[in-house]
Amino acid sequence: MAIVNNFIVPHPPLIIPEIGRGEERKIQKTIDAYHSIAKQISEIKPDTIIITTPHSIMYSDYIHISPGKGAKGSFREFGHRDVAMEAEYDVELIGDILKEAEKEGVSAGTLGEKNSSLDHGVMVPLYFVNKYYNDYKLVRISISGLSYLEHYKFGKCIKRAAETARNKKIVFIGSGDLSHMLKETGPYGFREEGPVFDREVTKAMETGNFLEFLKFDEGFCESAAECGLRSFIIMAGALDGKELSSKLLSYEGPFGVGYAVAEFKVLGDSEGRRFDEIYVNSEMDRIESLKQEEDEYVRLARQTLESYVINRKVIKKPDNLSPELIKTKAGVFVSLKLDGSLRGCIGTISPTTSSIADEIIRNAISAGVEDPRFPPVSEDELSRLEYSVDVLGEAEKIESIDGLNPERYGVIVTRGHRRGLLLPNLEGVDTAEEQVSIALRKADISPSENYQLERFEVVRHK
Repeated sequence: MAIVNNFIVPHPPLIIPEIGRGEERKIQKTIDAYHSIAKQISEIKPDTIIITTPHSIMYSDYIHISPGKGAKGSFREFGHRDVAMEAEYDVELIGDILKEAEKEGVSAGTLGEKNSSLDHGVMVPLYFVNKYYNDYKLVRISISGLSYLEHYKFGKCIKRAAETARNKKIVFIGSGDLSHMLKETGPYGFREEGPVFDREVTKAMETGNFLEFLKFDEGFCESAAECGLRSFIIMAGALDGKELSSKLLSYEGPFGVGYAVAEFKVLGDSEGRRFDEIYVNSEMDRIESLKQEEDEYVRLARQTLESYVINRKVIKKPDNLSPELIKTKAGVFVSLKLDGSLRGCIGTISPTTSSIADEIIRNAISAGVEDPRFPPVSEDELSRLEYSVDVLGEAEKIESIDGLNPERYGVIVTRGHRRGLLLPNLEGVDTAEEQVSIALRKADISPSENYQLERFEVVRHK
Protein backbone atom coordinates (compact mmCIF):
# COMPACT_ATOMS: atom_id res chain seq x y z
CA MET A 1 0.00 0.00 0.00
CA ALA A 2 1.28 3.47 -0.85
CA ILE A 3 1.68 6.46 1.47
CA VAL A 4 -1.86 7.64 2.22
CA ASN A 5 -1.26 11.17 3.50
CA ASN A 6 1.58 13.65 3.81
CA PHE A 7 2.22 16.67 6.00
CA ILE A 8 4.77 19.43 6.44
CA VAL A 9 5.11 20.66 10.03
CA PRO A 10 7.45 22.88 12.10
CA HIS A 11 9.13 21.78 15.31
CA PRO A 12 9.46 24.71 17.77
CA PRO A 13 9.92 23.21 21.26
CA LEU A 14 8.07 26.16 22.80
CA ILE A 15 4.87 24.89 21.17
CA ILE A 16 4.89 22.30 23.98
CA PRO A 17 2.92 23.98 26.81
CA GLU A 18 5.32 22.85 29.53
CA ILE A 19 8.13 24.59 27.65
CA GLY A 20 6.26 27.56 26.20
CA ARG A 21 4.57 28.49 29.49
CA GLY A 22 2.02 30.61 27.68
CA GLU A 23 4.32 31.85 24.89
CA GLU A 24 2.97 29.08 22.68
CA ARG A 25 -0.34 30.94 22.44
CA LYS A 26 1.41 33.41 20.13
CA ILE A 27 1.44 30.65 17.50
CA GLN A 28 -2.12 29.46 18.09
CA LYS A 29 -2.77 29.00 14.35
CA THR A 30 0.12 26.55 14.23
CA ILE A 31 -1.22 24.71 17.29
CA ASP A 32 -4.71 24.49 15.78
CA ALA A 33 -3.29 23.17 12.50
CA TYR A 34 -1.23 20.61 14.40
CA HIS A 35 -4.30 19.32 16.23
CA SER A 36 -6.17 19.12 12.92
CA ILE A 37 -3.57 16.92 11.25
CA ALA A 38 -3.12 14.81 14.38
CA LYS A 39 -6.85 14.08 14.32
CA GLN A 40 -6.61 13.16 10.65
CA ILE A 41 -3.78 10.77 11.40
CA SER A 42 -5.86 9.17 14.17
CA GLU A 43 -8.64 8.58 11.64
CA ILE A 44 -6.23 7.03 9.13
CA LYS A 45 -4.74 4.76 11.82
CA PRO A 46 -1.43 4.32 10.01
CA ASP A 47 0.74 1.31 10.66
CA THR A 48 3.86 3.42 10.11
CA ILE A 49 4.78 7.09 10.29
CA ILE A 50 7.84 8.25 8.35
CA ILE A 51 9.39 11.47 9.66
CA THR A 52 12.24 13.37 8.05
CA THR A 53 14.08 15.67 10.44
CA PRO A 54 16.97 18.13 10.21
CA HIS A 55 17.97 17.44 13.82
CA SER A 56 18.95 13.78 13.83
CA ILE A 57 22.53 12.80 13.09
CA MET A 58 23.65 14.46 9.84
CA TYR A 59 26.42 13.64 7.38
CA SER A 60 27.67 15.62 4.41
CA ASP A 61 27.49 12.72 1.94
CA TYR A 62 25.12 10.18 3.47
CA ILE A 63 21.41 10.16 4.33
CA HIS A 64 21.01 8.52 7.72
CA ILE A 65 18.11 6.36 8.86
CA SER A 66 17.96 5.69 12.58
CA PRO A 67 18.87 2.05 13.31
CA GLY A 68 17.77 -0.46 15.88
CA LYS A 69 14.38 -1.50 17.17
CA GLY A 70 13.35 1.88 18.54
CA ALA A 71 14.32 4.93 20.56
CA LYS A 72 13.31 7.13 23.45
CA GLY A 73 13.54 10.86 23.88
CA SER A 74 12.63 13.75 26.13
CA PHE A 75 12.74 17.53 26.14
CA ARG A 76 15.49 17.49 28.77
CA GLU A 77 17.56 19.80 26.58
CA PHE A 78 14.78 22.36 26.96
CA GLY A 79 14.41 21.89 30.70
CA HIS A 80 11.68 19.23 30.74
CA ARG A 81 12.94 15.67 30.99
CA ASP A 82 9.45 14.73 32.24
CA VAL A 83 7.97 15.39 28.78
CA ALA A 84 9.15 12.16 27.18
CA MET A 85 8.17 9.56 24.62
CA GLU A 86 9.38 6.43 22.91
CA ALA A 87 8.77 4.81 19.54
CA GLU A 88 9.28 1.44 17.91
CA TYR A 89 10.96 1.48 14.51
CA ASP A 90 9.53 -0.26 11.44
CA VAL A 91 12.58 -2.41 10.80
CA GLU A 92 11.00 -4.15 7.81
CA LEU A 93 10.18 -0.93 5.96
CA ILE A 94 13.62 0.51 6.77
CA GLY A 95 15.18 -2.55 5.16
CA ASP A 96 13.02 -2.13 2.05
CA ILE A 97 13.96 1.55 1.76
CA LEU A 98 17.65 0.72 2.00
CA LYS A 99 17.33 -1.92 -0.72
CA GLU A 100 15.74 0.65 -3.02
CA ALA A 101 18.43 3.21 -2.20
CA GLU A 102 21.15 0.68 -3.01
CA LYS A 103 19.50 -0.09 -6.36
CA GLU A 104 19.43 3.62 -7.24
CA GLY A 105 22.93 4.36 -6.01
CA VAL A 106 21.75 6.77 -3.31
CA SER A 107 24.16 7.10 -0.39
CA ALA A 108 21.95 6.15 2.55
CA GLY A 109 21.99 3.73 5.45
CA THR A 110 21.78 3.06 9.17
CA LEU A 111 25.48 3.16 10.03
CA GLY A 112 27.14 5.73 12.23
CA GLU A 113 24.57 6.77 14.83
CA LYS A 114 26.00 7.02 18.34
CA ASN A 115 23.10 8.69 20.13
CA SER A 116 19.77 6.97 19.49
CA SER A 117 17.65 9.49 21.41
CA LEU A 118 14.72 10.97 19.53
CA ASP A 119 15.38 14.56 18.48
CA HIS A 120 12.96 17.47 18.84
CA GLY A 121 12.37 17.52 15.06
CA VAL A 122 10.62 14.19 15.61
CA MET A 123 9.27 14.64 19.13
CA VAL A 124 7.32 17.84 18.49
CA PRO A 125 5.17 16.26 15.74
CA LEU A 126 4.75 13.06 17.76
CA TYR A 127 3.73 15.07 20.83
CA PHE A 128 0.58 16.08 18.98
CA VAL A 129 0.03 12.77 17.15
CA ASN A 130 0.28 10.81 20.38
CA LYS A 131 -2.55 12.78 21.92
CA TYR A 132 -4.92 11.11 19.48
CA TYR A 133 -3.17 7.97 18.24
CA ASN A 134 -0.06 6.01 19.21
CA ASP A 135 -0.43 2.56 17.65
CA TYR A 136 2.20 2.98 14.94
CA LYS A 137 5.81 2.22 14.14
CA LEU A 138 8.29 4.91 13.17
CA VAL A 139 10.89 5.48 10.48
CA ARG A 140 13.19 8.39 11.39
CA ILE A 141 15.26 9.86 8.55
CA SER A 142 17.80 12.65 8.71
CA ILE A 143 18.85 15.05 5.97
CA SER A 144 22.39 15.37 4.62
CA GLY A 145 24.73 17.69 2.75
CA LEU A 146 23.92 15.91 -0.51
CA SER A 147 22.20 17.86 -3.28
CA TYR A 148 18.49 18.60 -3.43
CA LEU A 149 18.17 16.12 -6.31
CA GLU A 150 19.73 13.32 -4.27
CA HIS A 151 17.21 13.96 -1.49
CA TYR A 152 14.38 13.89 -4.03
CA LYS A 153 15.80 10.68 -5.49
CA PHE A 154 15.88 9.17 -2.01
CA GLY A 155 12.24 10.16 -1.56
CA LYS A 156 11.44 8.14 -4.67
CA CYS A 157 13.14 5.16 -3.03
CA ILE A 158 10.82 5.60 -0.04
CA LYS A 159 7.85 5.75 -2.41
CA ARG A 160 8.75 2.45 -4.07
CA ALA A 161 9.39 0.76 -0.74
CA ALA A 162 6.03 1.99 0.57
CA GLU A 163 4.21 0.78 -2.52
CA THR A 164 5.52 -2.74 -2.04
CA ALA A 165 4.77 -2.82 1.71
CA ARG A 166 1.94 -5.28 2.12
CA ASN A 167 -1.21 -4.01 3.80
CA LYS A 168 0.61 -1.11 5.47
CA LYS A 169 -0.95 2.31 5.76
CA ILE A 170 1.81 4.90 5.89
CA VAL A 171 1.82 8.60 6.74
CA PHE A 172 4.75 10.85 5.81
CA ILE A 173 5.67 13.89 7.92
CA GLY A 174 8.30 16.34 6.67
CA SER A 175 9.49 18.15 9.80
CA GLY A 176 11.25 21.48 9.41
CA ASP A 177 11.13 25.17 10.23
CA LEU A 178 11.44 27.83 7.55
CA SER A 179 13.69 30.91 7.71
CA HIS A 180 15.25 31.90 11.04
CA MET A 181 15.94 35.44 9.79
CA LEU A 182 12.54 37.13 9.87
CA LYS A 183 12.92 39.81 12.57
CA GLU A 184 15.62 42.08 13.93
CA THR A 185 14.26 41.32 17.39
CA GLY A 186 14.28 37.57 16.79
CA PRO A 187 16.98 35.29 18.21
CA TYR A 188 18.84 35.11 14.88
CA GLY A 189 18.28 38.60 13.51
CA PHE A 190 17.00 39.68 10.10
CA ARG A 191 18.11 39.21 6.51
CA GLU A 192 16.04 40.20 3.52
CA GLU A 193 16.35 36.65 2.17
CA GLY A 194 14.30 35.36 5.14
CA PRO A 195 10.85 36.70 4.26
CA VAL A 196 11.49 36.02 0.56
CA PHE A 197 12.31 32.37 1.27
CA ASP A 198 9.21 31.93 3.43
CA ARG A 199 6.99 33.57 0.84
CA GLU A 200 8.29 31.38 -1.99
CA VAL A 201 8.37 28.10 -0.08
CA THR A 202 4.85 28.50 1.35
CA LYS A 203 3.56 29.37 -2.13
CA ALA A 204 5.05 26.10 -3.36
CA MET A 205 3.36 24.26 -0.48
CA GLU A 206 0.02 25.89 -1.22
CA THR A 207 0.12 24.99 -4.92
CA GLY A 208 1.90 21.66 -4.56
CA ASN A 209 4.52 22.83 -7.06
CA PHE A 210 7.52 20.98 -5.66
CA LEU A 211 9.65 22.02 -8.63
CA GLU A 212 10.16 25.29 -6.74
CA PHE A 213 11.80 23.39 -3.88
CA LEU A 214 14.49 22.14 -6.27
CA LYS A 215 15.08 25.57 -7.79
CA PHE A 216 16.20 27.31 -4.59
CA ASP A 217 19.83 28.46 -4.66
CA GLU A 218 21.78 26.96 -1.76
CA GLY A 219 23.60 30.21 -1.01
CA PHE A 220 20.27 32.02 -0.83
CA CYS A 221 18.88 29.34 1.51
CA GLU A 222 21.95 29.62 3.72
CA SER A 223 21.44 33.37 3.98
CA ALA A 224 17.78 32.77 4.85
CA ALA A 225 18.91 30.28 7.56
CA GLU A 226 16.25 27.74 6.75
CA CYS A 227 16.37 24.24 8.19
CA GLY A 228 13.57 22.22 6.62
CA LEU A 229 13.93 22.38 2.85
CA ARG A 230 15.75 19.07 2.36
CA SER A 231 13.27 17.41 4.69
CA PHE A 232 10.44 18.67 2.49
CA ILE A 233 12.26 17.61 -0.67
CA ILE A 234 12.49 14.01 0.52
CA MET A 235 8.73 14.12 1.04
CA ALA A 236 8.30 15.62 -2.45
CA GLY A 237 10.27 12.71 -3.91
CA ALA A 238 8.00 10.27 -2.09
CA LEU A 239 5.11 11.97 -3.96
CA ASP A 240 6.82 11.84 -7.36
CA GLY A 241 4.34 11.40 -10.21
CA LYS A 242 1.29 11.86 -7.97
CA GLU A 243 -1.60 14.25 -8.44
CA LEU A 244 -2.26 16.07 -5.16
CA SER A 245 -4.72 18.11 -3.22
CA SER A 246 -2.52 20.69 -1.47
CA LYS A 247 -3.44 22.89 1.48
CA LEU A 248 -1.36 25.40 3.41
CA LEU A 249 -3.09 25.10 6.78
CA SER A 250 -1.14 27.82 8.59
CA TYR A 251 1.90 30.06 8.49
CA GLU A 252 3.27 32.20 11.33
CA GLY A 253 6.55 33.79 12.34
CA PRO A 254 6.08 35.95 15.45
CA PHE A 255 9.37 34.85 17.03
CA GLY A 256 11.47 35.52 13.94
CA VAL A 257 11.31 31.90 12.69
CA GLY A 258 8.84 30.75 10.04
CA TYR A 259 6.41 27.96 10.95
CA ALA A 260 4.26 26.35 8.23
CA VAL A 261 1.79 23.47 8.37
CA ALA A 262 0.66 21.93 5.08
CA GLU A 263 -1.21 18.85 3.90
CA PHE A 264 -0.86 16.86 0.67
CA LYS A 265 -3.44 14.21 -0.21
CA VAL A 266 -2.81 11.87 -3.12
CA LEU A 267 -5.58 11.95 -5.74
CA GLY A 268 -4.01 9.73 -8.39
CA ASP A 269 -1.13 9.52 -10.82
CA SER A 270 0.27 12.37 -12.91
CA GLU A 271 3.18 11.95 -15.34
CA GLY A 272 3.50 15.74 -15.43
CA ARG A 273 4.66 15.80 -11.81
CA ARG A 274 8.05 14.13 -12.22
CA PHE A 275 9.79 17.17 -10.81
CA ASP A 276 13.34 15.81 -10.78
CA GLU A 277 13.13 15.06 -14.49
CA ILE A 278 11.64 18.47 -15.21
CA TYR A 279 14.38 20.16 -13.21
CA VAL A 280 17.24 18.22 -14.79
CA ASN A 281 15.95 18.93 -18.30
CA SER A 282 15.58 22.63 -17.56
CA GLU A 283 19.07 22.75 -16.04
CA MET A 284 20.58 21.08 -19.07
CA ASP A 285 18.86 23.61 -21.34
CA ARG A 286 20.20 26.43 -19.16
CA ILE A 287 23.73 25.05 -19.18
CA GLU A 288 23.59 24.68 -22.96
CA SER A 289 22.59 28.34 -23.21
CA LEU A 290 25.53 29.29 -20.99
CA LYS A 291 27.89 27.33 -23.20
CA GLN A 292 26.84 29.41 -26.18
CA GLU A 293 27.96 32.58 -24.38
CA GLU A 294 30.97 31.37 -22.38
CA ASP A 295 34.29 33.12 -22.95
CA GLU A 296 37.61 31.41 -23.62
CA TYR A 297 38.51 31.19 -19.92
CA VAL A 298 35.42 29.18 -19.05
CA ARG A 299 35.55 27.20 -22.29
CA LEU A 300 39.10 26.13 -21.51
CA ALA A 301 38.12 24.99 -18.01
CA ARG A 302 35.18 23.00 -19.34
CA GLN A 303 37.11 21.38 -22.19
CA THR A 304 39.91 20.49 -19.77
CA LEU A 305 37.74 18.73 -17.23
CA GLU A 306 35.60 16.96 -19.83
CA SER A 307 38.70 15.62 -21.58
CA TYR A 308 40.23 14.48 -18.31
CA VAL A 309 37.10 12.77 -16.96
CA ILE A 310 36.26 11.04 -20.25
CA ASN A 311 39.74 10.24 -21.59
CA ARG A 312 41.99 10.61 -18.52
CA LYS A 313 44.18 12.92 -20.57
CA VAL A 314 45.36 16.47 -19.91
CA ILE A 315 44.57 18.55 -22.98
CA LYS A 316 47.15 20.59 -24.82
CA LYS A 317 46.64 24.32 -24.85
CA PRO A 318 44.47 25.25 -27.85
CA ASP A 319 46.26 27.22 -30.57
CA ASN A 320 43.67 29.98 -30.75
CA LEU A 321 43.96 31.34 -27.20
CA SER A 322 44.37 35.07 -26.71
CA PRO A 323 47.77 36.55 -25.71
CA GLU A 324 46.40 37.37 -22.25
CA LEU A 325 45.89 33.68 -21.54
CA ILE A 326 49.24 32.63 -22.99
CA LYS A 327 51.58 35.39 -21.87
CA THR A 328 50.15 36.49 -18.50
CA LYS A 329 50.66 34.82 -15.14
CA ALA A 330 48.14 34.98 -12.27
CA GLY A 331 46.55 32.98 -9.53
CA VAL A 332 43.36 31.32 -10.74
CA PHE A 333 40.38 29.66 -9.03
CA VAL A 334 38.10 27.28 -10.93
CA SER A 335 34.68 26.69 -9.37
CA LEU A 336 32.09 24.08 -10.33
CA LYS A 337 28.41 23.99 -9.46
CA LEU A 338 25.97 21.15 -10.02
CA ASP A 339 22.23 21.60 -9.64
CA GLY A 340 22.79 24.84 -7.75
CA SER A 341 25.28 23.35 -5.28
CA LEU A 342 29.04 23.74 -5.11
CA ARG A 343 30.66 20.70 -6.74
CA GLY A 344 34.30 21.67 -6.47
CA CYS A 345 36.57 24.70 -6.10
CA ILE A 346 40.35 24.68 -6.30
CA GLY A 347 42.72 27.55 -6.98
CA THR A 348 46.07 29.18 -6.53
CA ILE A 349 46.64 32.45 -4.68
CA SER A 350 49.66 33.27 -6.85
CA PRO A 351 50.78 31.77 -10.18
CA THR A 352 52.40 28.34 -10.13
CA THR A 353 52.70 27.85 -13.90
CA SER A 354 53.93 29.84 -16.89
CA SER A 355 50.52 31.23 -17.93
CA ILE A 356 46.90 31.77 -16.98
CA ALA A 357 45.95 29.06 -19.46
CA ASP A 358 48.16 26.49 -17.73
CA GLU A 359 46.80 27.63 -14.37
CA ILE A 360 43.22 27.06 -15.59
CA ILE A 361 44.08 23.62 -16.97
CA ARG A 362 45.73 22.51 -13.74
CA ASN A 363 43.03 23.90 -11.44
CA ALA A 364 40.06 22.74 -13.54
CA ILE A 365 41.25 19.14 -13.16
CA SER A 366 41.91 19.64 -9.45
CA ALA A 367 38.45 21.18 -8.89
CA GLY A 368 36.82 18.24 -10.63
CA VAL A 369 38.69 15.30 -9.18
CA GLU A 370 40.86 16.44 -6.26
CA ASP A 371 38.69 18.67 -4.06
CA PRO A 372 38.70 16.67 -0.79
CA ARG A 373 35.17 17.81 0.06
CA PHE A 374 33.62 15.97 -2.87
CA PRO A 375 33.95 12.70 -4.80
CA PRO A 376 35.47 13.01 -8.28
CA VAL A 377 33.14 14.37 -10.95
CA SER A 378 31.61 11.54 -12.98
CA GLU A 379 31.05 11.50 -16.72
CA ASP A 380 27.26 11.68 -16.39
CA GLU A 381 27.57 14.92 -14.38
CA LEU A 382 29.59 16.78 -17.02
CA SER A 383 26.62 18.01 -19.07
CA ARG A 384 25.09 19.71 -16.01
CA LEU A 385 28.19 21.42 -14.60
CA GLU A 386 28.35 25.19 -14.39
CA TYR A 387 31.84 26.73 -14.39
CA SER A 388 33.35 29.98 -13.22
CA VAL A 389 36.97 31.09 -13.46
CA ASP A 390 38.37 33.78 -11.17
CA VAL A 391 41.64 35.42 -12.16
CA LEU A 392 43.20 36.98 -9.09
CA GLY A 393 44.85 40.36 -8.98
CA GLU A 394 47.91 40.99 -6.87
CA ALA A 395 47.25 40.80 -3.12
CA GLU A 396 47.92 43.87 -0.97
CA LYS A 397 48.31 44.05 2.79
CA ILE A 398 45.69 45.93 4.80
CA GLU A 399 45.85 47.07 8.40
CA SER A 400 42.32 46.19 9.44
CA ILE A 401 39.00 44.76 8.39
CA ASP A 402 37.90 48.29 7.48
CA GLY A 403 39.85 47.91 4.24
CA LEU A 404 37.56 45.13 3.03
CA ASN A 405 34.41 45.15 0.92
CA PRO A 406 33.10 41.59 0.38
CA GLU A 407 31.53 42.50 -2.95
CA ARG A 408 34.75 43.94 -4.39
CA TYR A 409 37.65 42.31 -2.55
CA GLY A 410 38.61 38.78 -1.67
CA VAL A 411 40.51 38.25 1.57
CA ILE A 412 43.60 36.29 2.59
CA VAL A 413 44.36 35.61 6.24
CA THR A 414 47.82 34.38 7.25
CA ARG A 415 49.51 33.28 10.44
CA GLY A 416 52.83 31.52 9.95
CA HIS A 417 52.34 28.67 7.46
CA ARG A 418 48.55 28.72 7.87
CA ARG A 419 46.72 30.61 5.16
CA GLY A 420 43.07 30.93 4.20
CA LEU A 421 41.43 32.62 1.22
CA LEU A 422 37.88 33.60 0.39
CA LEU A 423 36.82 34.92 -3.00
CA PRO A 424 34.74 38.12 -3.25
CA ASN A 425 31.09 38.51 -4.17
CA LEU A 426 29.91 35.15 -2.84
CA GLU A 427 26.26 34.36 -2.20
CA GLY A 428 25.48 34.53 1.51
CA VAL A 429 28.63 36.47 2.49
CA ASP A 430 27.34 39.98 3.10
CA THR A 431 29.82 41.55 5.52
CA ALA A 432 33.59 41.80 5.91
CA GLU A 433 33.23 40.17 9.34
CA GLU A 434 31.59 37.09 7.78
CA GLN A 435 34.24 37.03 5.07
CA VAL A 436 37.15 37.07 7.52
CA SER A 437 35.45 34.56 9.83
CA ILE A 438 35.10 32.02 7.01
CA ALA A 439 38.68 32.57 5.85
CA LEU A 440 39.95 32.04 9.40
CA ARG A 441 38.06 28.76 9.70
CA LYS A 442 39.51 27.58 6.40
CA ALA A 443 43.01 28.37 7.67
CA ASP A 444 42.37 26.86 11.12
CA ILE A 445 43.29 30.20 12.69
CA SER A 446 41.53 31.28 15.88
CA PRO A 447 40.02 34.79 15.82
CA SER A 448 41.95 35.47 19.04
CA GLU A 449 45.31 34.89 17.32
CA ASN A 450 47.32 37.58 15.60
CA TYR A 451 47.04 37.22 11.85
CA GLN A 452 47.81 39.23 8.73
CA LEU A 453 45.11 40.49 6.37
CA GLU A 454 45.45 40.93 2.63
CA ARG A 455 42.90 41.85 0.02
CA PHE A 456 42.74 41.23 -3.70
CA GLU A 457 40.41 41.84 -6.63
CA VAL A 458 39.36 39.29 -9.21
CA VAL A 459 38.07 39.20 -12.75
CA ARG A 460 35.31 36.61 -12.76
CA HIS A 461 34.52 34.69 -15.93
CA LYS A 462 31.24 32.75 -16.08
